[in-house]
Amino acid sequence: MSGRGREPLRIGVLGAARITERSLIAPARATGHRLVAVAARDRGRAEAFAAAHGVERVVSSYAELVADPEIDVVYNPLANGLHGPWNLAALAAGKHVLSEKPSASNAEEAAEVRAAAGRAGTVFMEAFHYLFHPVTRRLHELLASGELGELRHAEAMVAIAAPPRSDPRWSLPLAGGALMDLGCYSLHALRMLAPWAGGAPRLTSSRAGERADAPGVDEWLDAGLEFPGGATGSARCHMAYEGLDMSIRIVGSRGEATAANFVLPQLDDRVVVRTAEGERTEHLGTRSSYTYQLEAFAARVRDGASLPLDADDAVTTMELIDACYRRAGFEPRPRTRV
Repeated sequence: MSGRGREPLRIGVLGAARITERSLIAPARATGHRLVAVAARDRGRAEAFAAAHGVERVVSSYAELVADPEIDVVYNPLANGLHGPWNLAALAAGKHVLSEKPSASNAEEAAEVRAAAGRAGTVFMEAFHYLFHPVTRRLHELLASGELGELRHAEAMVAIAAPPRSDPRWSLPLAGGALMDLGCYSLHALRMLAPWAGGAPRLTSSRAGERADAPGVDEWLDAGLEFPGGATGSARCHMAYEGLDMSIRIVGSRGEATAANFVLPQLDDRVVVRTAEGERTEHLGTRSSYTYQLEAFAARVRDGASLPLDADDAVTTMELIDACYRRAGFEPRPRTRV
């Protein structure tokens, strides 16, 4: 729950995206936070969304929502290209912002979001929910404890079956592409290994394949990384894959650990550990990573608790995404004008 004596977050939702039921609606119900308002391009769709999910009211536009004095947190699950503009608008209105990732279309825009968050003095966080789940925390514990030895290699793959052609994830003007939608998880998960790898990784290689009917949009991308301590990394993504793969494997000098689905561990909470002592499978729980995330975000907003994610982290991720695109022969995603 939001905690005895603590006010619940008063959340406004931009758009009526399908992901919101899983990423925010259910977690808000589980933790006692209020869903104050929703806005969508189609008011009828917003009304249906509010009725289905218990949102208190509908407002007529995104601009009206970010200006609403009853809202203190704006959740932004819009198309990638609309993350930057509406994150900037919400921060300018003095709101806390929980943004789907990435925070912007490119590093330049992400830096503007960071500056806006600094001016606002509010909490800004990209929704890398996986980081708050016990599955990822356990992987980090295995490295920190020394059970796996020194980090030698890490590989992450995030792949899904192809969305319909009309999906905005295939739209270059809306900052689409496999790396933006999926590969950001692979890159971020490897970046988070820096404490056990001598520091942040650098990009060593990147190659990608263009979607046949979407010029400039990557259907898949493979990036190679190297850490200062000598460990290597592979961050892969594919948005027209045969099935689902959201796995990460961490290899050390004394053993290795694999999470079957680090992005959505509520679907598969296994961590398999292999060392000289043998192999074991740990189950870390199927409570939603999104619920853990909302709890952590609320603790930051209400109590000033620390967070592993902030606007600086968002810029670093976006700089690496831009570098991957350039190295693979693509352009960073264009800014979307609203």
